[in-house]
Amino acid sequence: MDQSSTLNDEEKSARTRYYSPYLEISKRSVDIICSVAFFIFFGWLYLLVCVGVLVTSGKPILYSQPRYKKDGKLFRLYKFRSMVADADGVLAAHLASNADARSQWNKYQKLIEDPRITKFGAFIRRTSLDELPQFWNVLIGDMSFIGPRPCMLDQKNLYGVDWKYYCAVRPGITGLWQVSGRNNLTYEHRVQLDVEYVKKLSVRTDIGIAFRTIYVVATGHGSR
Repeated sequence: MDQSSTLNDEEKSARTRYYSPYLEISKRSVDIICSVAFFIFFGWLYLLVCVGVLVTSGKPILYSQPRYKKDGKLFRLYKFRSMVADADGVLAAHLASNADARSQWNKYQKLIEDPRITKFGAFIRRTSLDELPQFWNVLIGDMSFIGPRPCMLDQKNLYGVDWKYYCAVRPGITGLWQVSGRNNLTYEHRVQLDVEYVKKLSVRTDIGIAFRTIYVVATGHGSR
């Protein structure tokens, strides 16, 4: 899936200003080397999660959804399925009948008590194991290890004038949002963190986020 949205001159300028050829080569090299190494050393985790999803909630094991990537193009993001089969219908019905949940969704784009999530799904989301298939997205170049989280199609308008910053880099498995509060933050704050990340983009910044991610995953900070 490689459909693209048209970037205006300002968006193209931001992409060029914040994503130098040096950073492009550095980040891409790290992405390829680390994703291959991850598959080699932690491939057994994929098998365990596959079995867990299959036994607790049946097929399908994987969930995919179109998201925005660098330059405003679309790609298909993969996750281990952590929700019931008719997740969209369940969410729509829940928001229609629950004003508090609707307000929470509009503010955070997340729910504290999400009726779509299965019991095993809650576990793999809390431990970030549901994100493992995205290492494939990293390997093929749709994503990077570190960057803004992939934006859903109906969330683009929430970026407003800051959309150009999101389009300047590859989206990441982890990023500044994940290590700064994650689901405890409003979506508006998430956008601000994406802009901050792009403006301060450097190898040092990525290394810092990588180490902070280890702590966040180990403690479950900000996940729900």
